[in-house]
Amino acid sequence: MKAKILILVLGLSFGLSTMAAQSGNIFSPQDDGGSKYGKDSATCVVNLSLYRESYRQWKHSGYKNSAINDAIKPWHWCFANCPRASENIYVDGAKMFKYRINKAKNDEEKMALIDTLMMIYDQRIKYFPYKHGTTKPQEGYLLGRKGIALAQLNPKAYKESYQILKKSIELEKDKSKGAAMIYYFRSVVRMVKAGELDTLAIIDAYDQLSGYVDKNINKYTQQGNEKYLKIWKNIQDNIEATFEPFANCNDLVRLYNPKFDANPNDAELLKKILVLFDKKKCVEDPLYFNAAVNLYKIEPSPESAYMIGKLLLIKKKYLDAIPYMEDATKMEDKDKVDDVYMLLANAYRSLNKFSQARNMALKAIEINPHLGQAYILIGDMYAESAKDCGSNDLTKKVAYWAAVDKFIQAKKADPELTEVANKRISIYKLHFPTTETLFFYNLKAGDKYKVGCWINETTTVRASN
Repeated sequence: MKAKILILVLGLSFGLSTMAAQSGNIFSPQDDGGSKYGKDSATCVVNLSLYRESYRQWKHSGYKNSAINDAIKPWHWCFANCPRASENIYVDGAKMFKYRINKAKNDEEKMALIDTLMMIYDQRIKYFPYKHGTTKPQEGYLLGRKGIALAQLNPKAYKESYQILKKSIELEKDKSKGAAMIYYFRSVVRMVKAGELDTLAIIDAYDQLSGYVDKNINKYTQQGNEKYLKIWKNIQDNIEATFEPFANCNDLVRLYNPKFDANPNDAELLKKILVLFDKKKCVEDPLYFNAAVNLYKIEPSPESAYMIGKLLLIKKKYLDAIPYMEDATKMEDKDKVDDVYMLLANAYRSLNKFSQARNMALKAIEINPHLGQAYILIGDMYAESAKDCGSNDLTKKVAYWAAVDKFIQAKKADPELTEVANKRISIYKLHFPTTETLFFYNLKAGDKYKVGCWINETTTVRASN
């Protein structure tokens, strides 16, 4: 038995050397006759066994020992003569050639090895188009692996990696691997920088990829899978970081206006417009406003009401904004609700409805007791209405006492507002009634005094001198 194996191995060695001498390219696929093990099935089986045994030894060494050298020749033979024998030929081959590429002594050798690696992926797609044990196509997945490898090993070949990854993404869609999406997007950017594509291609690619990423994030969020949720959020961050320097508002409008006109009630499209325009600070464009209004009609929510209200406030359409902002106070994110009440307070103030404005500011304080800005707003309104709330030298100035009370409360609530509050206090102190005026009205510093009008608060009597 041992003698038969020895004769077989010797015959194999002779066959390998003869084949190498006859063909300058040992990788040129031979006619395998359509058979799984090729025309010479016995030799194929032996070579598979030889290369796999050496490969396993190499793998068990942590891919460090020299067993890879023993694996290469029999692997070559299988690759060229019985390409259908096992998918491991391509799985293992990719691993071995990536290792050899990293060990290449010069660029010429490296490029030749990269070409062979690309051939390994192509031949795997040809002979194993379906995932093992299934009828699911794997061309898109394998093209993704091929494109990633090319982008990593030869960045200068970005045109080729772009084409490979583009086809991969088209086939796999949201099933694409995150790395394939990242390298595809980078290749698009490289193509744009090289003048091979219009800048709009970056936005198109971002639009496509962000949709796929969002699907994965939503899926793993619903599953409660924190591990993959974290992975996909990292992928999202990577794509966002690459996209950040590109695409101005004009480009975004140029891309999304036709889409909006064609599908003005597509909720997913509207959400995408709002998120993207918000990130790129394009919220003043009419498209953003129209998208927000349409989304509110389709899916009314406090969050969409908040966006519309803010846009109307920017346009100083205070009366129109108020109903939306009132709806926005129902948002679940309480960290935003105090902001909503402050926006309402400012809207009412702009309409000279001071009492309603104060009510909104006080609600903001209920949610966030450290919101010193709300006290500043109330104090400013007290000072602003002082002359209208009195009829003589005293009553036209008492509102300034109440205003200063609010500025003192502001810096206590938020020490960062100390400088702002002190500046107002120093200004409005000058408007306090004089000592003579207090004497004339039978008042003295330190007395309690009820300010009338809409203010209706008790304060402390103070003199300007």
